[in-house]
Amino acid sequence: MSKNMKSICLMVRDDQYEKLHKMEVNMSGYIRDLIDDSLSDHIITLNVAEETKTLYDRVISMSSNGDAELEPHLRIALKNVLDVNIREMQKLQKKLEAK
Repeated sequence: MSKNMKSICLMVRDDQYEKLHKMEVNMSGYIRDLIDDSLSDHIITLNVAEETKTLYDRVISMSSNGDAELEPHLRIALKNVLDVNIREMQKLQKKLEAK
């Protein structure tokens, strides 16, 4: 999904720069991903642990396609969660039928 890029000058506050620098993210990639999320009609918001968020920001900021590369893996994870939930519900159903 290679797209043409435009170079822009961006002004950020010192505190914003320091925080992003400490996160060790690729700032261009990080900002592109935020813009994509802001302009998208299809957004998922997840609450995650601080370590997961830090890892996500670093990985996605270095990705040429932002979090678009994550979607196929997310679909697999969702299928796995669904499989586990179905098995648990089937166990519960069998318990109820046995009574």
